[in-house]
Amino acid sequence: MIYAPRALRHFGLAAMESRAQRAAEPRRLVPVKPTPVEVHPAPRRTVVRLWLPTTFIFLLLAPFALLLAPLVYLAPRPYNVRPLATVLGLGRLLLSLGGTEVNVESPEALVRFRIF
Repeated sequence: MIYAPRALRHFGLAAMESRAQRAAEPRRLVPVKPTPVEVHPAPRRTVVRLWLPTTFIFLLLAPFALLLAPLVYLAPRPYNVRPLATVLGLGRLLLSLGGTEVNVESPEALVRFRIF
């Protein structure tokens, strides 16, 4: 007999005994009754898709802003704002937002904003 620690020797004997018991017992197939399953429809999510063409809007409104900018010189200047620089800065901001996508997902709604 090959030497093995006592725990391993007992494990081998236990495995052989259980195998012998399983072989001696006749196998019976037990019919399984199907259980009814309740199907609940998933709640519908609200989907909101919004496309904002800011570049196109800016290009349409830019001439008006540039034409009206000198009128701001007639208004009081509490903040010492330069009108043409403000109009051009706002234009740069709107043009830099092009290609921005914002996706908000929750169990109740899916909101997607695309800014071009």
